[in-house]
Amino acid sequence: MPIISLTRIEKRKVSVFLSCLLIAVFCWLFFALSNDYEYKVNSRLNYINPPLNKAYHPLQEDTVTLKLRGTGWQLLFSKLKLKPRIVNVNLKPLNISNYVTISSQLSEINLQFESNQKVVSAFPDTLFFDFTRRITKRVPVRLLYKFSFIKPFGISGPIHLEPSTVIVTGAAEDLKDINFWTTDSLSLKDIDGSVNAHVSFQKGHKNNVDVYPKMVKVEVPVDEFTEKVIEIPIEIENNPGRDVKLVPERARITLLTSLSNYSKIDRESLKVNVDLDNWMKNKYSQLPLRIIKFPPFCKLVKTEPQIVDFLVKE
Repeated sequence: MPIISLTRIEKRKVSVFLSCLLIAVFCWLFFALSNDYEYKVNSRLNYINPPLNKAYHPLQEDTVTLKLRGTGWQLLFSKLKLKPRIVNVNLKPLNISNYVTISSQLSEINLQFESNQKVVSAFPDTLFFDFTRRITKRVPVRLLYKFSFIKPFGISGPIHLEPSTVIVTGAAEDLKDINFWTTDSLSLKDIDGSVNAHVSFQKGHKNNVDVYPKMVKVEVPVDEFTEKVIEIPIEIENNPGRDVKLVPERARITLLTSLSNYSKIDRESLKVNVDLDNWMKNKYSQLPLRIIKFPPFCKLVKTEPQIVDFLVKE
């Protein structure tokens, strides 16, 4: 049973009142957010135009607090951002000094924001740097990739990178732990032929570390795969001269190989054995078969047998 009982006319009056109230609140909010305000946002610095012959180390964090003047709408959306805005700071002044002031670059920085949004100041305003001599280091390229193939295709040979190494430039302290340089991810689906692509490099974790060149050429040989069966003798490891008979004496290996390599895969491409120590030391009654040599860019389908019986003549 309702606590307050309203007539139809009273309900209509309440509905009209609430509608007017909501419209009034919306209009007030709209005009309030249209006014200009000063607000602060945290921004990450990206250094551009570094000095050519000097390696620099920032002596402060790479995040600054910017005071901006903009509308209430911009203030609202700045609070909703999950990541700090990236602001480019020109390091050209470091050619003659060891610091950069953000206030001297406000006109360039404001070009990175919306026209009705203006950076007023930054904290800290002065950025200090330490310098060392720039050195170079040559490191191998590491390709980051994710491929999927249309059956029965697959990679049939080594991936070729041109260049296979890159030159990294920066401070000795920053380069000492860099042993390779990773590319951006190369993701391809439903591949049914060889791949030729150009891939950019990932940006370094340090702003003052540069890599040359900026891209690498990737060649991936792709071919159709088919099954091939090869029978090979089973060798015996750690046999001190005992007369051992294996049952069976040969293994049957089924593998997938590319059509271009089919004729090249033979008995010399594989080697299998059993370890007699498993009987002498571990008291095994059967010996597990081990594959100790297998051709590259082939896929093992099955091995027969997987366990080998044996007889040792005294």
